[in-house]
Amino acid sequence: MIDESALADFGSAVRGTVLVPGDPAYDETRQVFNAMIEHRPVLIAKCVSAGDVIACVGFAQAHGLPVSARGGGHNASGKSVAHGGLLIDLASMKSCRVDPARRTVRAEPGLTLAEFDRECQAFGLATTMGAVSPTGIAGLTLGGGLGWLCGKYGLACDNLLSVDIVTAEGRLRTANSSENADLFWAVRGGGANVGIVTSFEYRLHQVGPVLGGGIFFPLTKARRVLGFYDELARGCPDELSVNAALATATDGTPVVGISVGWCGALDVGERILKPLRTLETPIADMIRPMRYVDLQRAGDANFPRGRRHYWKAGFQRRLDAAPIDVVIDFAARRPSRYTRISFQQMHGAAARVATTETAFAHRHDQWEVQMLSQWAAAADDEQNIRWARDLYAAMGPHLEHAVYVNMLGGDESDRVREAYGRNYERLVAIKAAYDPTNFFQSNQNVATAT
Repeated sequence: MIDESALADFGSAVRGTVLVPGDPAYDETRQVFNAMIEHRPVLIAKCVSAGDVIACVGFAQAHGLPVSARGGGHNASGKSVAHGGLLIDLASMKSCRVDPARRTVRAEPGLTLAEFDRECQAFGLATTMGAVSPTGIAGLTLGGGLGWLCGKYGLACDNLLSVDIVTAEGRLRTANSSENADLFWAVRGGGANVGIVTSFEYRLHQVGPVLGGGIFFPLTKARRVLGFYDELARGCPDELSVNAALATATDGTPVVGISVGWCGALDVGERILKPLRTLETPIADMIRPMRYVDLQRAGDANFPRGRRHYWKAGFQRRLDAAPIDVVIDFAARRPSRYTRISFQQMHGAAARVATTETAFAHRHDQWEVQMLSQWAAAADDEQNIRWARDLYAAMGPHLEHAVYVNMLGGDESDRVREAYGRNYERLVAIKAAYDPTNFFQSNQNVATAT
């Protein structure tokens, strides 16, 4: 219990708004992307500054409250909203200052990919930022940050130059390659384990019109299409990223598709993509020149708010006949038309970074196999969750002992060590130095991982 005078003092210390259960905005604010998550914080602080975050950490420490920090709230695990604790809501912190001369940007953690990309593209600039535009930049970057530009420019965390971060003692620190360098190493892939980032500085790159979109075939062609995808992905240049999916078209047709993002000269891209566009007879070929911001939001309709989600994932280096047979089998018996099996490519510049340079350890040409179960009604929870778990078990022999931390579910603490590989022990040591009591634990927590 928190007495009213302490709560009043906290409210006056925060420039933003403090919400309690029953306040008009409370229920809307606590909701996240995954409709399965029904966590109810004791308090919500809608922060507008780093000072607000410092006040939140101090108040929570004084009153023994668990905390969570949320930016975009797009992660399916629900870790960004701690039940019974203080939700530090960063969604109102949306400053984005581009320096076109230096090709850098200073961005706050409440920004979504769509908002960040729009500001940077006003100057013809961009950096790697995911593939679904309502995603928040904060969680994406802190977990690594796969995206359409990672072949050419590396992961989002590889383009991070500096952060301002509030650590567990309520102190705002700057972390970069020369100041608090161990903390800077940890935030590049270590998630929210070591603090709450209030500002990110990124390196930007010139990105003009791109070739983007997808080409779709009947699911009956999946064996041929996915075999071709394996060859294409393993041999493509840095400028090209290719993702594949087994899904359902809007008219209900089961399909297999390959989506592309080409960030080089358009005429060169057209030549490189010709073998793909002459493969079999597609249902639809939607690959075309487009703005980068349109490529970034091309997949948004596949992940609307309000659906229920249960995800499993793992990294894979080769898509040969055996795993292709597994995904075709499971794609044919998905319990929900909204469910999809996706392959998100990681290669090129992202794979050439040394394994120990950042907390994100999985530096190989590979793709992340995403088993994305989503459905509408709570009554269907069991069959949809079981489908994803069964698919993951069947794919197990074909996956690396590795996982992208941003894709871990809320029930996968036993896989956190897989997310960091040989970097795990170093991350644990840095966590212990900056957060010895595990104050920040509403995350894929390294302090409690088995």
